[in-house]
Amino acid sequence: MEDMSAGDPILGATVIIPTFNERDNIAALVSRVSGALVDRDVEILFVDDSSDDTPDVIRRIAAGAPVPVRLLHRDKPVGGLGGAVVEGIAAASYDVCIVMDGDLQHPPELLPEMIDRFEEGDADVVIASRYIGGGDNGGLAGAVRVGVSRGATLLTKAMFPIRLSGASDPMTGYFLVDRRGIDPEALRPNGFKILLEILVRSDVRIAEVPMEFGERLHGQSKASFVQGMEFLKHLARLRFGKMSLFAIIGGVGALANLAIMWALTHLGVEYVWAAIIAAEVTIIGNFILQERYVFNDMRGDASAIGVRFAQSFTFNNVEAAVRIPVLALMVETWHISSILAAAITLVAAFFVRFLFHSLVVYAPRRSVRLARKSEERQRLRLEAEAAAAE
Repeated sequence: MEDMSAGDPILGATVIIPTFNERDNIAALVSRVSGALVDRDVEILFVDDSSDDTPDVIRRIAAGAPVPVRLLHRDKPVGGLGGAVVEGIAAASYDVCIVMDGDLQHPPELLPEMIDRFEEGDADVVIASRYIGGGDNGGLAGAVRVGVSRGATLLTKAMFPIRLSGASDPMTGYFLVDRRGIDPEALRPNGFKILLEILVRSDVRIAEVPMEFGERLHGQSKASFVQGMEFLKHLARLRFGKMSLFAIIGGVGALANLAIMWALTHLGVEYVWAAIIAAEVTIIGNFILQERYVFNDMRGDASAIGVRFAQSFTFNNVEAAVRIPVLALMVETWHISSILAAAITLVAAFFVRFLFHSLVVYAPRRSVRLARKSEERQRLRLEAEAAAAE
């Protein structure tokens, strides 16, 4: 793709808004987007999958809008909201595309800041993030949705620790992308997390601006349990790698743990002590296997092996110190067999262990992060000097 030199203004931008039964939000959307970008060369492109009269409302408001408004109505939607975004990117009049939801939880007033950040020339994607300084996710309805959102973000970053190292909010639906830097044909949208698809399948530079996530004014949230399950399946399809290997090693370790515990209890060792001994043996064995087969590509940038082992060993022992009393509670209070109780707690512990190892134990050292930033600044400086000399 063509790199922008620092400070170059964009030729124009397309604001892509996928909609599904958002008739009550259209007037405010067009008014606020137009007001935010009144002095810029832009268009608004609605990609609509509605079953109500939203398309008619868009056409009526487009007739008097201060900026061009186009409608792409899909009679046979493919790929859900993500598919709508991909079709919108392909149909956009400009290479710079800004994707936002149609429910007004994404503040249109942030659009100029996203464009300004892109015009600095060092990013292909600008993310409106709820999780950097100045950002806020207060528009999520209730503590449960906040927790689910944060947990999904952590899980996703753990599954793609390198690709998503510069993204604090890869699950947001509000972002700017230069389509020259991505291959739309390589995208496999499935549901509503299209930014994740773009970041994982494309080699793009990432920048972020803080976003205050607003409250929904009209309509209902499209999030559901079924979509959550689809998202988890999509994550598995995208990342049939680190997490699956971690799971295999964890599974082998769990079997070894249960086998050791079974053998010790049959030798007369009390089950709590048997669980402790089994945990220590498998903690060390799992670390050795993870170093060799799961995180081998991240070891070079991470802390020294002694530090990694200390972090892993300490965390796993703290986790075991929490897990084993829970195991005892299940056995003594709920009268579950000790082996079944151990199996249940090991499954729950797997996800916590993966998050910690991916995001903490094998995270790049601070010196590596600073060196990468320095190299990027040097590259941009050289590009700017070359552009000025032409």
